[in-house]
Amino acid sequence: MSNHDHISRVAFKKAIPRHVRGHGALHAATVSAAQDAKVEPELLELVRIRASQINGCAFCLDMRTEDARAQGGTEQRIYALSAWRETSFFTERERAALALAEAVTLVHDRQVPDSVYAEAAGVFDDAQIAALLSVATVINAYNRIAIATRMVPGGYRPTQK
Repeated sequence: MSNHDHISRVAFKKAIPRHVRGHGALHAATVSAAQDAKVEPELLELVRIRASQINGCAFCLDMRTEDARAQGGTEQRIYALSAWRETSFFTERERAALALAEAVTLVHDRQVPDSVYAEAAGVFDDAQIAALLSVATVINAYNRIAIATRMVPGGYRPTQK
């Protein structure tokens, strides 16, 4: 069966609502930990977008790029994110966070190399690294659920604060 053939997939929120609420609580705790650690919200979106690019999650890419734009993220940086190493658009902190997020997302390939971790430790404290690891882990879980259940992108709109 090709990706274009569609069969009915589970409505995840309806099937296990307690799990969905728990996952939402984990996400909220991660965001709170990142705020407490003074990790910039824009940086968290870059991490989420990059992991979603690697995983090929259209639903999460739609959501995360909408949120990035709502926070003032530029089209140039969003479009260049998949080639962040080739641009000058990202700060040293962003580069370290993106490398760490990629390593976590691709952990099955090569674990998290000491060089990547050391780069992150050079610009982030322990609480910030822990928050970034948590953000990467949570978005990877969301990616897998969205991909497996074929959640449809295009309907998300950021909430106004």
